[in-house]
Amino acid sequence: MNDGAFYVLSALAVLSAIGVVAYGRNPVYSAVSLVFNFFVLAMLYFTMGAQFLGITQMMVYAGAIMVLFLFVILILKQAKARETEKRPAIAAWGLSIAAAALGLFVIAKSANIAFPDGAEITAPETFGTPQSIGGALFFTEYVWPFIIAGVLLTLGVVASILLAKRRI
Repeated sequence: MNDGAFYVLSALAVLSAIGVVAYGRNPVYSAVSLVFNFFVLAMLYFTMGAQFLGITQMMVYAGAIMVLFLFVILILKQAKARETEKRPAIAAWGLSIAAAALGLFVIAKSANIAFPDGAEITAPETFGTPQSIGGALFFTEYVWPFIIAGVLLTLGVVASILLAKRRI
C-alpha cells in the first residue's frame, strides 16, 4: 500500500511540476499548479511518517508563500509571459536534460544501485517530530544557517519595501 501511494503521489508531483512550466503564459494557472504540487509533496511527507513536515509544508508553502505569489502576480498584472526568440532552444535543452536524468534514474533502478544487497534505510524513531526539528534548527548543527536565512529574509523584505516606495 505504501509503495503504491508513493508511486501515485510521485506521478502527481511530476505532472503538477510539468504543469507549472507548461502554463508559463498564464502565471495564475502556473501558481495553482504549484499549489497542487505543494499539497502532493505534503502527502508524500505524510506517507513517510513525517506529519510535522507535511503540515508545515501545507501551512507555509501552500498557504503563505503561494498567497504571496498570487498577490504579486495579480498586483503586477502580468497576464502574459514574456516571449523570447530563444524559447525553443531553451525548451530543447531542458527536454534533453530531463530525458538524460530520467535515463539515469531508470538505469539506477534496473541495476539496483541504490540498495544492492536488499538493505533498506530506516529512519530514526524521532524523525520528523517537532522536538528533533526544533533541536536541529535552534540548538545544534543548523543554528547559523537558520540565523543567516532569517537575516537575509529580513533584508529582502526591507529592500522590497524600499523599492516599492520608490515606484509610488
